[in-house]
Amino acid sequence: MYRFLLTPRWWGINVFVLLAIPFCVFMGSWQLSRFEGRVHDQHAATEQAASGRHETARPLARMLPVDKLTSGRRVTATGRYDKQLLVPDRQLDDKRGFYVLTLLRTSSGSSLPVVRGWLPGTADPAKAPAAPRGEVTVTGALQAPETPGDNGVSAQGGLPAGQTAAISTASLVNLVPDKLYAAWVTLDHADAGMKAVPAAAPDGTGLDLKAFQNLGYTGEWFVFAGFTVFMWFRLLRREVEFARDAELGLLPEEEREQEDASAPTAV
Repeated sequence: MYRFLLTPRWWGINVFVLLAIPFCVFMGSWQLSRFEGRVHDQHAATEQAASGRHETARPLARMLPVDKLTSGRRVTATGRYDKQLLVPDRQLDDKRGFYVLTLLRTSSGSSLPVVRGWLPGTADPAKAPAAPRGEVTVTGALQAPETPGDNGVSAQGGLPAGQTAAISTASLVNLVPDKLYAAWVTLDHADAGMKAVPAAAPDGTGLDLKAFQNLGYTGEWFVFAGFTVFMWFRLLRREVEFARDAELGLLPEEEREQEDASAPTAV
């Protein structure tokens, strides 16, 4: 009854199934490991941000470039505040508002974007308090440049003068003539009645949309593996029923001739 398993067609089916199932399991496991890695990164970033609030601030130059190890760490920089911009559509404590971003021109000649605080409502220059005059020393959490599309950051475009959608060199280069640091700082203590903006997890970490995509892909690959097994058993059952009908002579003449032609020849 199971002679059909020796036919070339079934050899091909069996080889495909034997290769497809381990491949699906491997890909599902790999996607799961990526999701678990993002969970681990989120926990590490949260712990780092919590510990960073109590650590001694270090000079900005010693903490660059920004990476997963330095993001969220406390830094200090000295300079003079210059151009001020607003960053609209930013959420804090489940409320919509905007960041007040001021460029700090340092002695190196480069300017450091500093988020001095957050205010509720629509971005309005009249609401934003002026930056302190003279030389100041700022202390806050170091952040990597934002990428439009990540962490809820919208793409630049259609904004009024004096506003930017993302805090990044690419977004600020056309708004600020100075050379910019590839980083920004959010102050520990906001200026003039604004709320301080907490440090955000660096891009590529945390339970964002990409992380849950990895989890979804994990389920898809395991479903593919189960579907492959299901289809193999379904084809096997169909062939067994076909062979049983052939033995009982219940097949039409044409199908009986096809069955005889596909059967392996005894040596």
